Amino acid sequence: MRVDLFDFELPTESIALRPAVPRESARLLQVTSQGIDDYHVADLPNLLQEGDLLIFNDTRVIPAYLEGKKNQARISANMIKREGLRQWQAFVRNAKRLKSDDIVDFGQDVSARVVHRNDDGSVLFEFLGNEPVEILLERAGNMPLPPYIAHKRPADQQDRQDYQTIFAEKEGAVAAPTASLHFTKELLQRLEEKGVKHTKVTLHVGAGTFLPMKVEDSDEHVMHSEWGQISAETANAINETKKQGGRVIATGTTSLRLIESAADETGLVHPFSDETDIFITPGYRFRVIDGLMTNFHLPKSTLFMLVSALMGREKMLAAYQHAIDTGYRFYSYGDSSLLLPK
Repeated sequence: MRVDLFDFELPTESIALRPAVPRESARLLQVTSQGIDDYHVADLPNLLQEGDLLIFNDTRVIPAYLEGKKNQARISANMIKREGLRQWQAFVRNAKRLKSDDIVDFGQDVSARVVHRNDDGSVLFEFLGNEPVEILLERAGNMPLPPYIAHKRPADQQDRQDYQTIFAEKEGAVAAPTASLHFTKELLQRLEEKGVKHTKVTLHVGAGTFLPMKVEDSDEHVMHSEWGQISAETANAINETKKQGGRVIATGTTSLRLIESAADETGLVHPFSDETDIFITPGYRFRVIDGLMTNFHLPKSTLFMLVSALMGREKMLAAYQHAIDTGYRFYSYGDSSLLLPK
């Protein structure tokens, strides 16, 4: 499928650099088979139905962005995937300045040795010392803001709170499951009073979620893999909701991709603990998901292809154009959408 079919023009000023305050005050574009309507996230209890089940991702973002030096050269590194007890693969600015066995000093008594540079330009680091790498990252790292924000401003202390969901429990993500950033405990309480239930899965979001597709045909794209887990309790909750006629609504594409990875041909969800590289494009038959709450995605991205698979390409292009024309805020810190195909 031609990737340029999923392109659109996005003004730079549409990209959000900070989240809405309070979180649930963000705008919400509802897209259904009947059309599109403008709401706010705070309206969710009125938009969802008793018996619906929301799925949240409880991954926790680690401070995986490091700045350091090799001799006098400045090195910026975004840790993207753990490869061993002390080894992490990273996207690196000025990677050409690095060669095997170079030592990069990231400050705060944190340094790492270059194991090798990969063909895709990434670098494999091995952190020195005996302290757990998680402690080293917490001490020297910053929140790994996506490039469309990081290119405009540095991460700061406020991002430690803003770029973490209220569900964050299990460390391992290097990008936030951003649809869940809009939720507060008060909003959850209102949803529960409406009879809307929720459960959690874990998918450690990788930095590959921000990578543009560099191919002309989607069949040639190699999807990044991410580790995910669905407990027996959560699988049972999803299956029981379907059995009772309720809707399963994923909060974020990470939750959706994981659930669809764990479902068999009949739509039954099984406990899951593995890597997934599922790539959902138009023509995909959804086995479980009845709806999706998600932020607005990049043009020509795997995630815009996913929402097009759920709702239809023309409908999503029209919805995004409406969002642009009416001032919705895009991407990780931006507004959200509620996609209900039926």
